[in-house]
Amino acid sequence: MEIRNYTSSDVDEVIKLFYDTVHTVNASDYTSEQLDAWAPKHMDAAAWDASLKGHHAVVAVEHGKIVGFGDIAADGYLDRLYVHADHLGRGVGTAICRELENAVHGNIFTHASVTARPFFEKMGYVVVNEQLVMRRGISLKNYVMKKGYPR
Repeated sequence: MEIRNYTSSDVDEVIKLFYDTVHTVNASDYTSEQLDAWAPKHMDAAAWDASLKGHHAVVAVEHGKIVGFGDIAADGYLDRLYVHADHLGRGVGTAICRELENAVHGNIFTHASVTARPFFEKMGYVVVNEQLVMRRGISLKNYVMKKGYPR
C-alpha cells in the first residue's frame, strides 16, 4: 500500500469510495435516511476537490486503486478519514491517520461517527462531547474527539 498526496484526478474515485463506505460500513449505526443525508447519490465534485485541496489530503492506493483517503486542516481539524469496506482492519485507516497527524502541530480534533469512534479511541483520541449535526435537514449523532500532543 502506498500513501500519497491527493490530486484533482482522484476526486471521482474518492467520492465513490466515500459514498460506498458510508452506505455499507455505517449502515449498522445510522438509518438509510441518515446515510442518504450524509452521503447523497450526487455530490459536487468541484466542491469536494476544492475542499480536499484546501487541506493536507492523502489517498491510500493498493494495486492502482484508492482504498482510503483522509484530510486535515492546518488548525488540526481532521475532516475526513474513510476506508473502503473491503480494506477495513488492514492498517489502511491507521496509516492515513498517522500521515495526517504528522502533517500538523498541536492538538488534533475530529467529528467521529458512531461507527468510527472505536477506531479513533484506539488511535488515542478522547471524546470531548456527543453532538447532533444536521445534514440536509436530517439529524445525525457524532462525537467531537481530540488528541493532544506532544506524543
